[in-house]
Amino acid sequence: MTLPFTIDLSDSTAVVTGGAGVLGSEMAMALAQCGAKVAILDLSKKGAEKAADDIKRVGGTAMGLEANV
Repeated sequence: MTLPFTIDLSDSTAVVTGGAGVLGSEMAMALAQCGAKVAILDLSKKGAEKAADDIKRVGGTAMGLEANV
C-alpha cells in the first residue's frame, strides 16, 4: 500500500483491535509505515501473527496477540 502522505509516528505505539481483518491489517500496515510500533489484537492468534509478520517483512515493528476486546 502506498500512502499519499506520512505522519511521523516513530516514537509511538499503536494498538489495532481486529487487526487480522482486511481493514484492520491495512490500518496496522499504514501505522507501521509511519514508524509506529504496532500491537495487533484479534480473536484469531494466527491471523494477528500473520499481519504482524507482514509488517516485519517490510521492516516494521509489530506483534500479534490473541484478544477478545
